[in-house]
Amino acid sequence: MSVETFTPDQAGVRMTDAAVRHAQRQLERAGARAVRLGVKQSGCSGFMYQIDYVIEPGTEDTEFQVADDLSVFVSEEALPLVRGTEIDLVTEGLNSVLKFRNPNAAVECGCGESFAV
Repeated sequence: MSVETFTPDQAGVRMTDAAVRHAQRQLERAGARAVRLGVKQSGCSGFMYQIDYVIEPGTEDTEFQVADDLSVFVSEEALPLVRGTEIDLVTEGLNSVLKFRNPNAAVECGCGESFAV
């Protein structure tokens, strides 16, 4: 088993190979071409990550190509909160979950689904 070291990419958003494979499977089922990483005010720490399918990007979206055939779009509004984030797919026992390694997060809740800056 190899361990990937997290080094934030301050210019953008990236995904590990495991997360890319997972996203590609989900997009194929949904008939979408990309994902959008966003945030909404919610959760126990202030902001909650939100992943959506993208059919057509928004005019204010920034595109980060994370694989040859996969892009992550981030709205102009969310970009300051998620810039440098790495999205990983972590398997714990029988469950797999997306984990967000966000260098902007000053505090994360215990479940890892929300954060504060």
